Amino acid sequence: MSPASIVPLPLRRRAVFVSDVHLGSKHCHAAEFADFLQGLRCDKLYLVGDIVDLWWMSQRRAAWGSAQYRVVEALHALARAGTELIYVPGNHDRSIRRFCGLTLPRMQVRRRAIHLTADGRRLLVTHGDDYDAVTQFGGMQEKFGDWLYDRILTGNKLTNQVRRRFGKRYWSLADFLKRQSGAAERYISRFVQAGLDDARKRGLDGIVCGHIHRASLFERDGCVYANDGDWVESLTALVEEADGALRLLTHTGETVSMLPPRAPRALPRDEELPHAA
Repeated sequence: MSPASIVPLPLRRRAVFVSDVHLGSKHCHAAEFADFLQGLRCDKLYLVGDIVDLWWMSQRRAAWGSAQYRVVEALHALARAGTELIYVPGNHDRSIRRFCGLTLPRMQVRRRAIHLTADGRRLLVTHGDDYDAVTQFGGMQEKFGDWLYDRILTGNKLTNQVRRRFGKRYWSLADFLKRQSGAAERYISRFVQAGLDDARKRGLDGIVCGHIHRASLFERDGCVYANDGDWVESLTALVEEADGALRLLTHTGETVSMLPPRAPRALPRDEELPHAA
């Protein structure tokens, strides 16, 4: 996709959350991610894990070229423009966790973070692999799932190469196939519930995460669940607007779903105000 076909994002966002870019793996849509970053203006950019796929690069041949260098340059440009970068490593860039707690030049590295929205919501920011113990199948079933997923992502890339030749927009074959699988949907449901439970246990208003490659944004029983998606399947990001509204965007800047800002709490009536001592 050429930069000319990208819808610009002219507004300055208060915060942007991206995860699961998997730079260095053959499944990464690095060109689309670079285009997205180059059109971005924000105060804070949260890199919510698996940004660089160190696991893939250590096991297989790294896929690294001009598009990947464009991503790195775009991140540098954002930092130079005053964007605060917060890196929350995931399971595929786990070794970066040794730097958690450090403030590096133009970037903080955190095991997890709490983001305060403009409307006062406190959101846990974490990659999500901490919930694997309560969501994964384990054993041979999990290994087979990893093998099958790799093949599906390969098919996803080939499908969209053909679609581009016919001028059609991006479509996730991988997400379509996962939605047909009862086992995959049950896994995602357990993951969502584990994240919401964790946020509530910490006394927070919601969670922002990645990890499962399923972009989603909703509120359940007063608790926000925001999964910013990924850049191998959904090609999405989560943004916070100036008023605290949360919006899930595609790589071309289209809104997938939105949560409005939290309504301001009503002031008590005069007779309910505490009397001055």
